[in-house]
Amino acid sequence: MLRITQAQALTLRMAALLLPERRHADGHHGADRHDGTDRPADVAGVVTWLGAMQAQDLASGLWSFGVRLPDHTVGDVTAALERREALRTWPMRGTVHFVPSRDAHWMLDLMGPRALAGAAKRREFLGLSEELAERALEVLGAELAGGGRLTRSQCLAVLADKGIEGAGQFGYHLLWYASQRGVLCIAPNIGNEQSFVLLDEWVPDPHRPDREEALATLALRFFRGRGPATRQDFAGWTGLTAADAKRGIAAAGDRLTGVTVEGVEMYLEPALLATAPSEPHPRPLDTTPATTDGGEFRVLPGFDEYLLGYKDRSLMLADEHKPAIIPGNNGVFQATVVRDGRVVGTWKRSLLKTKVQVVVRPLVPLGTDDLAKIEQAFEGYARFVGRTLEIRPP
Repeated sequence: MLRITQAQALTLRMAALLLPERRHADGHHGADRHDGTDRPADVAGVVTWLGAMQAQDLASGLWSFGVRLPDHTVGDVTAALERREALRTWPMRGTVHFVPSRDAHWMLDLMGPRALAGAAKRREFLGLSEELAERALEVLGAELAGGGRLTRSQCLAVLADKGIEGAGQFGYHLLWYASQRGVLCIAPNIGNEQSFVLLDEWVPDPHRPDREEALATLALRFFRGRGPATRQDFAGWTGLTAADAKRGIAAAGDRLTGVTVEGVEMYLEPALLATAPSEPHPRPLDTTPATTDGGEFRVLPGFDEYLLGYKDRSLMLADEHKPAIIPGNNGVFQATVVRDGRVVGTWKRSLLKTKVQVVVRPLVPLGTDDLAKIEQAFEGYARFVGRTLEIRPP
């Protein structure tokens, strides 16, 4: 099995994630594919490439598309979602993701049962009977039939009219349950609110692969879009059992290949290896690099596959920086500034009427040229949200 260094693995991983940078003819920066062929050029292509994309925070999810589609604005991405190039639902681990619309049914069928298995305990905690949950499912199904579309608050009002109160986590669970069962899915927002539609009506022509093909497709997309990565990364991302994760990799066959990184077995798409950087004198990854200008910078949302796609994030994130990225280890990830694949800072933004204010908090020493490149990277974000950029001191 081919051995590669950590630094090589990180370069390959950034390419797989559709995050390498190049300068376009018009001078702005954007991602390019690793193998020189056309990279995914639209929302459908990106979400299919990655298989699924974290979307519990909508603003983060939209920028996850924007950073990979440098010519798109937030309006362009939202319009693509209205065209049903992707949709939001809870396909794995009980967490909201963007998925290719025609794949939502089989992804829920494949990965949903493990989440549903824990639903009874959650209902018991909430004081919600299974009979009431099924009744809510029927009510919502009937109300939305025929092309209906309701905001979250409207869904809860419909339930309340039928005697099913949906305040707080009670209501959230009912909408989650109906979506997990494949009855509802999340459509683009109406105003600032989630909207819900019937999945069967929103996607009338779903893909229906058999279980082995579904496992193979999931494995191929995971490792193509995040490799080199481990089998444990794959199992953790999907919520599948270790046996099913292994079965999916085997079913993908020669569409995946194995490598070792510091003795750890990982998988990736074979075509990626053709562009592995040569390192005659491999160096370990820096944890706290000295001030040195240079490198490629990206500004990524907190909930991005760049970190959320892995159980072991040590290639991208130094141990001493974890508390800054996941304060309190509570599962809420901060937005990151990334240099050559490594996290070097966090950022927060405030959207005003005509401008976006950004505060950057470096985690390592940065030089003058670094700061200029970071500002240039944020210009891409400002274009995406349609505001002028203002960098403010921390």
